[in-house]
Amino acid sequence: MKIAIHNNKGFAERWIAYCKERNISYKIVNCYDNNIIEQLSDCDAFMWHFHHASPKDFLFAKQLLYSVQMSGKKVFPDFNTVWHFDDKVGQKYLLESINAPLVTTHIFYTKEEALSWAKNTEYPKVFKLRGGAGSTNVQLVKKQSEAIKLINQSFSKGHKSDSVVSFKDSFNKYQKHKITFLELLKNGVRHIIPTEFTKVYGKQRGYVLFQDFIPNNHFDIRIIVIGEKAFGIKRLVRENDFRASGSGNIIYRKDEIDEECVKIAFELNQQLKTQCIAIDYVFKNTQPLIVEISYGFLACVYDSCEGYWDSQLVWHKGHVNPYGWMIDNIITK
Repeated sequence: MKIAIHNNKGFAERWIAYCKERNISYKIVNCYDNNIIEQLSDCDAFMWHFHHASPKDFLFAKQLLYSVQMSGKKVFPDFNTVWHFDDKVGQKYLLESINAPLVTTHIFYTKEEALSWAKNTEYPKVFKLRGGAGSTNVQLVKKQSEAIKLINQSFSKGHKSDSVVSFKDSFNKYQKHKITFLELLKNGVRHIIPTEFTKVYGKQRGYVLFQDFIPNNHFDIRIIVIGEKAFGIKRLVRENDFRASGSGNIIYRKDEIDEECVKIAFELNQQLKTQCIAIDYVFKNTQPLIVEISYGFLACVYDSCEGYWDSQLVWHKGHVNPYGWMIDNIITK
């Protein structure tokens, strides 16, 4: 088997290293070339870890992957794995349809219905746009008047990326010496001058989405399943905040992770038939509830994981190489 790999930041360098180590035939391709289909002609599989916030990837990545999959080649990520990626609207319907333990999610497509709900619900609620990772485009709504303001905006001028929250995160990381002043400055400029992605993505309007707020969560749990293996981390919430994703405050110890999350993750993966799924959980009392799902993750964050569970929930201590697992599954399945 010969695997085509688009060599960009993300998983690609790990895939290439694994192929070299195992003498697996591979070829570097450029997905942005007009003749990408021709480049793939002598390959049996195609792998591309595209980025949700890249303006070019946003325009065509899923369409290219689905087209190649329809031709009979293996792809990563495939349709089941990625159609709902960075789409909280799609995830609501998907997870509800299989009775997954999703945090209750409310979506409205008319201003009148949304306002009626807002005037009769309890607060706080969590407002989200359909796209955004690392807790971007997420806001805690503490009272009715705040919800009404967001609803009115959703059905008028719309919402752009949550630059204020994002810059606050950057400033907090700078104070804790997690990023440099130059990185902070670049982040600040992005909120004054719109990025290319912001121009392509446009404003979000015509719908509004809220999730129930689950109180007393000082962390979340992320479990990633690839084939018959799962690994995970515990992420602490930001200081004086409720969001854990993207906080950078991570605990890797196995005994800090509720194995019920692992069990649910394997069951969900089997139902959805994905190649790779990352599931974020919070807890209502002791019951894990799913906040959202993804296929991608920041590779370097998981290098410190202590081991993995197999599908029988047996723990295997040692090095975790999810990128090699992805290659192995492409070859064997």
